[in-house]
Amino acid sequence: MMSGIRGRNTKPELTIRSGLHRLGFRYRLHDRKLPGAPDLVFAASRAVLLVNGCFWHGHACHLFRWPASREAYWREKIAGNIRRDLRNRERLANLGWRIGEVWECQLKGPQRAPIDAVIDRCTQFLASDEPFMSIGAPDRILKELAPSGDL
Repeated sequence: MMSGIRGRNTKPELTIRSGLHRLGFRYRLHDRKLPGAPDLVFAASRAVLLVNGCFWHGHACHLFRWPASREAYWREKIAGNIRRDLRNRERLANLGWRIGEVWECQLKGPQRAPIDAVIDRCTQFLASDEPFMSIGAPDRILKELAPSGDL
């Protein structure tokens, strides 16, 4: 079942990609030379955009629900993803990359933001010198799973 889960070219990622491309932005996809192979890489502005699925990356929002079965497995799986995300963000920042993240809950569901507003915020980030940008409350990572002191 899990083999059918995609980590690339997801609907939220395609939404962000098409909106930015339509505005004239050009980028590389999933550059494996960078830590974590970020979803979109904007080399000219030394910025990356990560489009995160709320379940897989442990975002405590309306889209996240713990599975009813195999609770220990899922807690370890999501905790490992959170640790890897933190490590990859730190490595990217140490290499001089600016990091933007867009959470899936901002693109779907009843509490979604207008897509034009999300794309506008991404373009503002890419045109700025901001070191970090998050659309969808980065402080909502499941704190009980993150390593202490990292959030």
